[in-house]
Amino acid sequence: MDHAAIVREAKKHQAAMVKFLRDLVAIQSLSGQEGKVIQRIKQEVKRLGAADKIWIDGLGNLLVKVGKGPRLIAIDAHIDTVGLGNRAEWKHDPFKGKLENGVVWGRGAGDQKGAVPAMVYATRIIKDLGLATGEWSLLLTFTVMEEDCDGLCWQYIVREDKIRPECVVVTDSTNCKILRGQRGRMEIGVTALGRSCHGSMPERGDNAVYKIARIIGEIEKLHKRLKKDKFLGNGTATVSYVDCQTPSRCAVPGAAFIQIDRRLTVGETAQKALAEVRDAVRRAGAEAKVELLKYAEKAYTGLIYPTDKYFPSWCESADAPQVRAAVAAHKALFGKAPPVDRWTFSTNGVSIAGMFGIPCVGFGPAAEEVAHTVNDSVPVEHLVRSAAMYAAFAGTYCGLRTRRS
Repeated sequence: MDHAAIVREAKKHQAAMVKFLRDLVAIQSLSGQEGKVIQRIKQEVKRLGAADKIWIDGLGNLLVKVGKGPRLIAIDAHIDTVGLGNRAEWKHDPFKGKLENGVVWGRGAGDQKGAVPAMVYATRIIKDLGLATGEWSLLLTFTVMEEDCDGLCWQYIVREDKIRPECVVVTDSTNCKILRGQRGRMEIGVTALGRSCHGSMPERGDNAVYKIARIIGEIEKLHKRLKKDKFLGNGTATVSYVDCQTPSRCAVPGAAFIQIDRRLTVGETAQKALAEVRDAVRRAGAEAKVELLKYAEKAYTGLIYPTDKYFPSWCESADAPQVRAAVAAHKALFGKAPPVDRWTFSTNGVSIAGMFGIPCVGFGPAAEEVAHTVNDSVPVEHLVRSAAMYAAFAGTYCGLRTRRS
């Protein structure tokens, strides 16, 4: 494999990748509303003419296959975004994809549409340099609904499309570092019931908000007791939403609800996390229903594919074949060893590795810190580096696995 030629080809496509990314940023694609951006990606893939197969599955994921070899290697990017927040805080128009000082700005530029041009143009590099030798096939997955329900897309790919790659490169923002794990997460609901009455006579009722307030205090204490891990990061718990049911603003609330964002580190399970919250309710001296929440929203295809809001942690060894392959490809392409670390936020790896045990490694453009902010952006140089890595990875991985086995 001529790694210098791969880098030269990636640089040759820089302007085209920037133009394509600006087109993608201009198309709003909230979770469940990704149809137009999927079609734009499909159009670009077809225009480049390097793919052997292109199709859209029932959930709306776009899948692109390059090569015809028996060993299937996948590279994944989610193409949905979060909303804008306060538009007045944006320095650049979030839908213009402005190029300024070597950086593309806009909603989704970093999180994580920036990986898409790199993946798509990697197909052209593979074709032009004859990198697909017949040993492997590369599957590019442009996936939906990750921001609302990370990993749902891959639950569908594995369970319904019946696709199970040998390993997957997750391209969610790594700042061009190699990442090998992440904490999991789950969404827990707690509902306390009381008895409503007129606010002028509160002693006649039973205020559910007072109960939920005591529970909130215990969740704050629980957070400090959770398991710690030096590599993945500590388990965390925080109240992320509060609501109550009351017939008027002059009445005692008869029900109150909180949602807990629970981040799971190594060894923490859904059962353990639910038990800890039930114990917090007990410590609060209250009665309340504790439940794992569910996701059942409509995809842009019209399909509803429900799941529990439980997204397991995962962590790969530094010596895992896909991690070693990513490090080796980086060294060969760029002449230096990359940092190897882990994500702070959550990715589709929760399903790929966490649920299904499919080996994963992370490499993608843009820093985690710009995700979901008004500074959403990606350096142009990251597009070039990522395109080269994606073109080189499958061959490097299969070569290392063959030599080792």
